[in-house]
Amino acid sequence: MQDFRPRRSVLYVPASNPKALAKLPELACDAVIFDREDAIAPGEKDAAREALRDHFKANPASPKERVIRINPLASEWGTEDLLAACACRPDAILVPKVNTPRDIQDVDEALDEVDADLKIWAMIETPKAILNLGHIAELARDRGARLSCFVAGTNDLAKEIGLKVTPDRRYLSPYLAQIVVAARAGGIDVLDGPRNDFRDLQAFAAECAEAAGFGFDGKTLIHPAQIEPANAAFAPDPAALSEAEKIRAAFALPENAGKGVISLDGRMVERLHLTQAERLLAKAAAIAQR
Repeated sequence: MQDFRPRRSVLYVPASNPKALAKLPELACDAVIFDREDAIAPGEKDAAREALRDHFKANPASPKERVIRINPLASEWGTEDLLAACACRPDAILVPKVNTPRDIQDVDEALDEVDADLKIWAMIETPKAILNLGHIAELARDRGARLSCFVAGTNDLAKEIGLKVTPDRRYLSPYLAQIVVAARAGGIDVLDGPRNDFRDLQAFAAECAEAAGFGFDGKTLIHPAQIEPANAAFAPDPAALSEAEKIRAAFALPENAGKGVISLDGRMVERLHLTQAERLLAKAAAIAQR
């Protein structure tokens, strides 16, 4: 089975905020996105890049997955951002404003020259990205593919499409579903976008539950107060874990070796259910290790 990393709670942190960077070891988020793009004003880009270098130099390892969001490669900061990010040796590079597969391929080719191990996460935040989701996700199927996660950029997506943002996200939901389907077709993880009102944690928890129902693996966050509700919403359900254990144990019995379908508690269970069970158990194990 795949080696899973929990991505229930993924916190955006501006690379230019030393106080926020210093607090990271205390936080229980699964992953951190060090933001070099939207959170940094043009005049602060260079200083933020140096601050990020200093942070990674002082903290060469972390139990959290660490991702650096660079500026678009075609921008005036993109190339230097990518080189600086590679020098920091994070787990992945988050590419913003992805429109077509070419945007991922350009970063992939650049990474081939500097770091063979870095993964790529893709921001899905434009109408063009929605139209090209299948082709972008297909990149993850290539041998040795770097693409490992889609991140829904819900704020930019709503702005670019011109849709009305409502508390129940009714107008955004069709696009969220498309992003999840494409990610699953590519065999990669997918993260829901942030909720801007970080004070209403009850509404945030409800939005996390909705996102988990959609099939998202986790949610991007803008405030540490959102970590605990996100971790709870995207944690495997105990009843589902118990059922997964039963399915795995049943298929492991000698009399079921090689069978595609078995009977369990009066119902038929297929090997696709075993695959789902093993995935769920692997996620639970990864969360327990965190």
